[in-house]
Amino acid sequence: MTVESAKEEILINVTPNEVRAALLENGVVQEVHIERAERRGVISNIYKGRVMRVLPGMQAAFIEIGLQRTAFLHVSDIVRKQAADESSAEEASIRDLVKEGDELLVQVVKDPIGNKGARLTTFITLPSRHLVLVPNGDTVGISARIEDEAERDRLRAMLEELLAEQDVECSVIVRTVAEGADLQELRADLKYLTKLWEVVQARCSKASVKTLVHEDLSLPLRVLRDFVTSDVEHILVDSEEDFAAMQEFSATFLPEVAPMLELYQRRRPIFDLHSVEDEIRKSLDRNIALKSGGYIIFDQTEAMTTIDVNTGGYVGHRNLEETIYRTNLEAAVSIARQLRLRNLGGIIIIDFIDMEEVEHRENVLAMLEQSLQKDHSRHQVMPVSPLGLVEMTRKRTRESLQHVLCEDCPHCSGRGFVLTAETVCFEVFREVNRQSRQFEFDEAMVLAHQGVIDLLLDEQAPSLAKLERQTGKTIRLQPETLYMQDQFDVVLM
Repeated sequence: MTVESAKEEILINVTPNEVRAALLENGVVQEVHIERAERRGVISNIYKGRVMRVLPGMQAAFIEIGLQRTAFLHVSDIVRKQAADESSAEEASIRDLVKEGDELLVQVVKDPIGNKGARLTTFITLPSRHLVLVPNGDTVGISARIEDEAERDRLRAMLEELLAEQDVECSVIVRTVAEGADLQELRADLKYLTKLWEVVQARCSKASVKTLVHEDLSLPLRVLRDFVTSDVEHILVDSEEDFAAMQEFSATFLPEVAPMLELYQRRRPIFDLHSVEDEIRKSLDRNIALKSGGYIIFDQTEAMTTIDVNTGGYVGHRNLEETIYRTNLEAAVSIARQLRLRNLGGIIIIDFIDMEEVEHRENVLAMLEQSLQKDHSRHQVMPVSPLGLVEMTRKRTRESLQHVLCEDCPHCSGRGFVLTAETVCFEVFREVNRQSRQFEFDEAMVLAHQGVIDLLLDEQAPSLAKLERQTGKTIRLQPETLYMQDQFDVVLM
């Protein structure tokens, strides 16, 4: 089974404190990525770190790289010299590879999540549009998503030629988007990556420990590098500054992407298109309704995410087995989308409604696999277990959408969630901006929870002042003791 080509669109919303990107397929939101100025992710950043503790029992070490918590480095993520006896190399102890006080060049592969520090590796990778350079190695790898053997052979032959031509002693991985790329495109990418690696090495030699040696691209530029495929028709961005930066980046590295870029200048907020704001809100709900009348329940915990499928009000037209089968098929498609939208990772257990017929179970599993084909995160789906559960894993590198936008609710001891005061402030800004574009008024009064008002008067005061200048309106603030943290009203006066 294959997924038909979908018309894709990328929307990028930029505010002084936050950048949000949404990927849509046929007008339906599939992924949302959020980057905040105060809490930018550190994945792919390269640091010069120092070994603080070595734990032989865990075969791991804790590395100080300048973040709030020490980072974690497992023995399997440490580059080691090739041993004459391969088995002895595989069984090397962490103490044979690093010791306390050692300085290492490390790269972040997983953001700090919850109370866990960042996960590190010494296997440095530098990505470009078509290639990924791996300094420690001497092989050419091809993305498994490029399935045509003739194309795989063509790409491998070109890369081997380029590596010999440029005398590069590194491994290179060919990305999925490189399918169909010509020799000149690959040569330009390889030249850029080898030069970048030289710069990283030079910076590392001069840098002190706990120093950021190389920072990954900002979210708008990462979107261009990592998410633009042949299915993407256009990219809308509502910031002139970021639009100019994306144009410059595209002209230099991705000339084929430049025609897709478009500056969004309409009065209507960009995330109101295709109801992106509504979809973000719905993704924070525990229950997701299906069109048939069934529903899905998502429970996200520290250890795993559990998903339960129910028929709800769907009674079908033939018999119970057919009703269950149709509900499960619809749920499989919805679950695949929600995993991407909510950015759920780690261990995931799906409890589909029990099906008697083996063919029905196989078809539902196939539908889930098919719907996950365009997922950018690596995943693995296991067959239906004897208990009727589907176990799967999805690579977790960044915090889920819920963890980015929400915090534990103080009113229910962490059993539920409310939007953070910071998130509500940004929603207040967007609402005032929206109202100023639609109605005439002299001033607006914001009624909100005391914590939100305090944040608006303190950390967000510069942003509030900027909003007043942009809209030409006076904004007054009034705390409401009966409001929950995620409640607010904007009254026009």
